[in-house]
Parts: sequence; C-alpha cells; structure tokens
Amino acid sequence: MRSAARIALATALLAGAGFGFLLWRGPEPGGIDDVYTALFGPADLGPVDFERMARSDSPNDALACPEGVCAAPVDIVTPVYDVPGARLREIVVEVASAEPRTDIVYASIREETDRFVARTGLMRYPDTIAARIYGAGPGRSRLALYSRSQIGYSDMGVNRARLERWLEEIERRVAAEAGVAS
Repeated sequence: MRSAARIALATALLAGAGFGFLLWRGPEPGGIDDVYTALFGPADLGPVDFERMARSDSPNDALACPEGVCAAPVDIVTPVYDVPGARLREIVVEVASAEPRTDIVYASIREETDRFVARTGLMRYPDTIAARIYGAGPGRSRLALYSRSQIGYSDMGVNRARLERWLEEIERRVAAEAGVAS
C-alpha cells in the first residue's frame, strides 16, 4: 500500500513539474501555447460578422456594439465617436497594444477590422477580440468589439471587463483629441 502511495505521489510530482515546464516555456516552441493549439486549435478564433453573429451559449464572451448594428444581444452599447474611422481604428490598436500579453493577429484596412489575441497571466488562456469600425458621417465613426474565450465554459467576467477597460481608454483618448482640436 505504501509503495502505491509513493508511486502516485511521484507521478503527481512529475506531472506537476511537466506542466510547470510547459507554463514556463509559454509562447516558445514546445510551450503551453503549442499545447493549447494542439488541443483546441489556433488561438485566433477567426472573423466576426457583427451584423449576423450569434453569441456563444456559454458565458465566456462579451459584445460591445453600436445601436442597431449587431444581430446578437449586446452587453455594452457603444457611442458615436467624434473622430474619423481611420483615426478611431488607430486608437483601438494603440489601446489593445498597450494591454499586456495582447497581440494583433489580423488587420484589414478594406474591412476596417482588426483582431487581437490576449492571454491570461499565469495559464496563458487565449481570448480573441474582434474590432470593427463603422462610419457615422463626416469625421465621425462607431465601433463594435467582441471578446471571446477559446478555453473554458465561463470567464468570470474577464471579457466584459476587458471591453469596459478598452472602451473607457478609447473614449478618454478620443475626448483628449477633441480637446486638442478645439
């Protein structure tokens, strides 16, 4: 009986050490990012058609959208911004790029769309954030954001908190530019 307990303990320690090594390697070849890709597919969950999208059945996503644009239920209604679409897009990229462990994975000027992958601190779970700019008349634009988790059923509000944080910073930067232009 004692030898079975020792074998179980040794196995658990070895498994823990192996998992710790994968976490330590992180984004490097052979790290936890590669394991997640092998198990769950690419971290980038792909494009979002905001006008026709359906939300996930699990509570691990968040949607911010201008009124009347998104087909799915919206968590946060975004305002009309007093900057041209190209500038709003630059601001979104700046805000996203300032976030730790967040990388741009797709950018299209023609579609006015960008996608980012953000990873959690310790476990490096990937979330995909899609951003789309919509025109709103001369010198004005609107923004849709969809943040969704690749792994797990619930995100404990992480995606919504991310969108709220990004939108607050975007609004602050747009307001600062409007103050400079006045």
